[in-house]
Amino acid sequence: MLRRSKIKYLVKGDVCMNKIKISKNFSLHEFECKDGSHLVKVDEELIDKLQQLRDLIGKPIPIHSGYRTPEYNKKVGGATKSQHLLGKAADISVNGISSEKLAELAEKVGFNGIGIYKTFVHCDVRGYKAHWRG
Repeated sequence: MLRRSKIKYLVKGDVCMNKIKISKNFSLHEFECKDGSHLVKVDEELIDKLQQLRDLIGKPIPIHSGYRTPEYNKKVGGATKSQHLLGKAADISVNGISSEKLAELAEKVGFNGIGIYKTFVHCDVRGYKAHWRG
């Protein structure tokens, strides 16, 4: 098993990622870049914290954005040093839970980077605290 803060999965090409379970409630395909390339990079600590959050909430957590290639990150207006580029971030929402409440719960399970937006919350596992509103 890889140590924390190391990339656990780095895959290129469609390898039936929807069948690859990376935790009790998450599959690898949920984290792949949304540009159609099927590229995915995801940090083990991100998976662990998302699963802890899922267990705490008891409801599905859709991943709106996980890994992003540099090209796709630029296309969607992402920060040049975005944690999405490293596989350390996910933009999430939970049906019936406000962004403010979701951010509070994300902090409770130990996410360092938390951005609150109207329709989603950005959660990441950078090595320092950073909170913002988008």
